[in-house]
Amino acid sequence: MRISARADYAVRAALQLAAAQDAGPLKAEAIAEGQGISHKFLEGILGDMRKGGLVQSQRGGNGGYWLARPAESISVAEVIRCVEGPLVSVRGERPPDLSYTGPAESLLTLWIALRAGVREVLGVSLAEVAAAQLPDTIVALADDPEAWTNP
Repeated sequence: MRISARADYAVRAALQLAAAQDAGPLKAEAIAEGQGISHKFLEGILGDMRKGGLVQSQRGGNGGYWLARPAESISVAEVIRCVEGPLVSVRGERPPDLSYTGPAESLLTLWIALRAGVREVLGVSLAEVAAAQLPDTIVALADDPEAWTNP
């Protein structure tokens, strides 16, 4: 799985908003500066996140962006889907829409399992990531030395 710069930036911006959710709106410039992201690129991402219902915005001197829902109820997966579309696709199709025959028949089960695994890992909430309180299952996966090596 590849995480694009757009998806990475969207998650980082959402985490910046999650960390400041009690402080009021954040200006795009402050988010961009805080995360080392191009302001112009970030504006497009925040626009998509607004259209997707993940953030709200207000113009003006006291304006800025904020999460549309509590950080506890927004998953990393939702943020990525909002700016990139489906988490797992094969040739641009969702795994349940595929079919295979012969020796490749069980490949569909593999793609479905991959999608389930990605959903599980990326189902972590913004609040959990922002507070560095990842679930034990996620920490255990990352603690495996094999996870850090190139196959």
